Amino acid sequence: MQFLSPGQIVFKSLIQLWPVWASLAIVLGASLAFRKKLGLYGQVVQSTTGFVGLFLVGFWLFAAIFGRAIELFDPLGQIAEMKDALPGAIEPHSGLPYLFGGDKLARDVFSRVIAGARIVLIIAPLATLLALSLGIGLGLPAGYFGRRVDSVLSFLANLVLAFPIILLFYLLVSPGILETPIPYTLAGVFFAFPIVLFGVFFVAGYRTQPMKLAIRLAVTLLAGAWLFATFVFDADPFGVMRVSPSTLNIFIAVALASGPGIFRIVRSLTLDIKTREYVLAAQTRGESPWYIMLWEILPNARGPLIVDSCLRIGYTTILLGALGYFGLGMPPESPDWGTMIKESSRFMRIFVHPALPPALAMMSFVLGLNLLADAIREQSLRD
Repeated sequence: MQFLSPGQIVFKSLIQLWPVWASLAIVLGASLAFRKKLGLYGQVVQSTTGFVGLFLVGFWLFAAIFGRAIELFDPLGQIAEMKDALPGAIEPHSGLPYLFGGDKLARDVFSRVIAGARIVLIIAPLATLLALSLGIGLGLPAGYFGRRVDSVLSFLANLVLAFPIILLFYLLVSPGILETPIPYTLAGVFFAFPIVLFGVFFVAGYRTQPMKLAIRLAVTLLAGAWLFATFVFDADPFGVMRVSPSTLNIFIAVALASGPGIFRIVRSLTLDIKTREYVLAAQTRGESPWYIMLWEILPNARGPLIVDSCLRIGYTTILLGALGYFGLGMPPESPDWGTMIKESSRFMRIFVHPALPPALAMMSFVLGLNLLADAIREQSLRD
């Protein structure tokens, strides 16, 4: 079997990733050129920490987008001759190399790492947005109305937070729970939050503009129907995304575990912001409570929420890896990074190369999110 030299492996890898480098150059170059017109984003790009964070996150974002063009082999495909192949081994039939070697099932590690980026970039942000809508939808009324509403919602949030988090994850993603209606019932409740939240947002802000309101509500309902069809009923009408039961359980686990933490942040921000003069002015004008919460308070709480969201996407990525490592995450054949590390860890004393790429991928993505969150926080404090 022929092999590439270490220098050839690096060179070939860089060439194979050319769509990522080109996209990064265009996006980051344009961001730097127009940074003065881009507000907070422009300030983040200008800082060293923010630039490095955007570079790392952007790398995996574009790797996920252009994954099909970057992968040299089918991430699930097996070629018997390439079992446990060392990095740079050339597959005899196609003449293409296994750049990062092969795993114990003779699959290309490089292609699986790139395919794993698609899984992470779909699940982690969407699960975080679901938890964010849950936290905002409950945190705003708890902080604004106070009294009995605050007491009831805070009790429910503390009840979830008091439950052992590891046991909660284990229960929600265990295969046995799929035999009960619990996952699909919770999914229906959780995915209703963003739909209702956007609906109330548009009704409160565009009630005097019926045409704009009708268009926005129609788009919200169509998007909501697609969400329900895809995630709750596993019947995507457009065939864009198929969600396995195990993936649905991960969404539920993240939303249920992260929602109460976001709730407490939104509640505390609301308690502070509702005493500001512009909120009192809106109350004097006779604006409705939901208008004040969604159009006056929420926009002025976006800084801390953006920072927290970046960190939570990183936490969700680590959670996906941990669940995959314990065999509770995606299906066994999935190329997600946690499952790859789990499969390779059994043979670490003999073959190290299959475990290192997914571990480094996870580390670099989470590091980029943390750096980005730090940069946003620094710039927000300056403003």
